[in-house]
Amino acid sequence: MSRLHRWLLLACLLANTAQAGLPEGARCIAPAKGGGGFDLTCQLVRDMLQAAGQTRVPLAIAYQPGGIGALAFHSTVTQRPADGQTIVAFSSGSLLNLAQGRFGPYSARDVRWLAALGMDYGVVAVRQDAPYRSLRQLLDALRSDPNRIVFGAGGAIGSQDWMKAALLARAAGVSHKSMRFVAFEGGGEALTALRGDHVQVLAGDAAEVGRQIEQGVPVRVLAVLSSQRLPGRWAQVPTAKEQGFDIQWPIVRGVYLGPQVSEREARDWNDALARAAAHPALGQQLVQAGLQPGWVSGPALDALVARQTAEYQRLAAEFGLARRIP
Repeated sequence: MSRLHRWLLLACLLANTAQAGLPEGARCIAPAKGGGGFDLTCQLVRDMLQAAGQTRVPLAIAYQPGGIGALAFHSTVTQRPADGQTIVAFSSGSLLNLAQGRFGPYSARDVRWLAALGMDYGVVAVRQDAPYRSLRQLLDALRSDPNRIVFGAGGAIGSQDWMKAALLARAAGVSHKSMRFVAFEGGGEALTALRGDHVQVLAGDAAEVGRQIEQGVPVRVLAVLSSQRLPGRWAQVPTAKEQGFDIQWPIVRGVYLGPQVSEREARDWNDALARAAAHPALGQQLVQAGLQPGWVSGPALDALVARQTAEYQRLAAEFGLARRIP
């Protein structure tokens, strides 16, 4: 091989290396203030891409609070439909809002669902110095005096945190219409309110609450809303079902793209995330994030989104929250 051919081959290899992974301008939008589940999702994507060598620089994280995901969804569809550099975090709460028509005229068909990264679950938390030592004690107190207990949650009436609170109230024999509830813009704010005793109960998410516990926030988790006990830090926390209340709330955490992103850009994202998901470091990153394994993409993710959305429409109708769905 001549020297010229060797130089040409080296130039091609360098060019291919420079094109590997995602562009330096890539970013993840967390559609709420920092400290909540959307923020957690973007941090997980950033860390897993870095660990797998899929980005030359850390993935940027931008915050776009508004309507618990509604503003970011609207902006993606109308202002950045072909932006192949931006992914947006979503959760089952986003699907719940879509199921109720809370994202305006849009439906789950209006974006490109990219990947589900892991599973989260609802939890019921109180302050560390609260008198309640079990879920039954809390629900007995709620039944005895509904005005005494205020639920705090990330999202307004109809959000997934509100739904969890409504299911708890129903289990206590209290109408969801009479339970006291304060809405916040994201789980981080709701946890701050719980810590300050502005609310007495948080119907939150395991990943959010677990991270706050690690940072020294004095809360007690009374129940996990899963079908069976979770591993790791939650192994000693009983499920609601164990305590006589069959309330479950699984939460998908993932990311989506704009509806007009090119096939090539969507494939680049999917390939990068798939390689990151197969990296040995992902398991530890999921544990650190407080999530359970749950990688899903492609048609399987589309089917999961459709299935959850249909279930949420049914549940919303039970609580008189159903709206016209586009």
